[in-house]
Amino acid sequence: MGGQYTRALPTVVFAGSASRDVTAEDPRGWRLGGAVSYGALAAARLGMRTGAIVGVDSVAARAAELDLLRMEGVDVIVVELANGPVFDNRETADGRVQHCLDAGEPLPVGAVPAGWEATKGWVLAPVAAELPDSWAGVPGPDAVIGLSWQGLLRTLSSGEVVRRRPPAASPFLERAGIVGVSVDDLDAGTQIDSLTALLGPESTLLLTRGAAGGLAISRLGPASSVRRYPAVRAREAADPTGAGDVFLAAFVAAAIDASLTPGSGGGLGTPLRLAATAASFTVERPGLLGVPGLEMVRRRMNQGRVETRSAARDARSG
Repeated sequence: MGGQYTRALPTVVFAGSASRDVTAEDPRGWRLGGAVSYGALAAARLGMRTGAIVGVDSVAARAAELDLLRMEGVDVIVVELANGPVFDNRETADGRVQHCLDAGEPLPVGAVPAGWEATKGWVLAPVAAELPDSWAGVPGPDAVIGLSWQGLLRTLSSGEVVRRRPPAASPFLERAGIVGVSVDDLDAGTQIDSLTALLGPESTLLLTRGAAGGLAISRLGPASSVRRYPAVRAREAADPTGAGDVFLAAFVAAAIDASLTPGSGGGLGTPLRLAATAASFTVERPGLLGVPGLEMVRRRMNQGRVETRSAARDARSG
């Protein structure tokens, strides 16, 4: 672990490399992305005391996005790597095609500040399988642990199209109580049973399907239950990047801090609405600009309840 840490511990820590995503819309020719960037910003804007251990290459080490995280209160630990992940994401009629320009290198577990292993919540957020298995042993035994699974489901070779890697057992899945993945990161025809078989005995899999909503599959011992949730409609769809990362971050935040979802009674309904609402903002603006704050999320959640009640009244009177 790293040196002695003297400030107040974060409530939730995100760990992973931040990717540079190529775009002509930024004068630098790239934006900083990755689940660690989107997730940490979302958690901080939801009011969580947030830490982020962020691997970056020398080009991104002084990126404005890292300053944005700091401005929002994130305790950012920058780990400068010789090579960081670089992607060229291209939207096609058949979905996103991701080109790997640089696969990056592992993020050393020694970057964790001393004491942070006692943090209440963790989100292990690899973007290019850069977290060695030893990271699974960092959080304390009672921590709430989220895993951004998509970062482990990619086969990367610099200069080539990113290919899907079949889901497989891992130390991360053994420890994570909340696992997030998009159907876009899985081969068509992947069976839910084959995914839940890889999870720990008491865990929840969040299977996101973009505008089609998704599934929350909770595993309790040998049995599992499936809950469908609807997407929250965005005002416009400018950029889908990061929506799943924000969804996972908001859901984990609700699992750590029940005050974010008052009245939920421990059920999944309100945390799922919180997560889906936060994700709906993310697609409305490019890059990290769309990540919302808590009041924005609550207003849209309340508006959705009003619209649902109004529709119900109309249906009864029709």
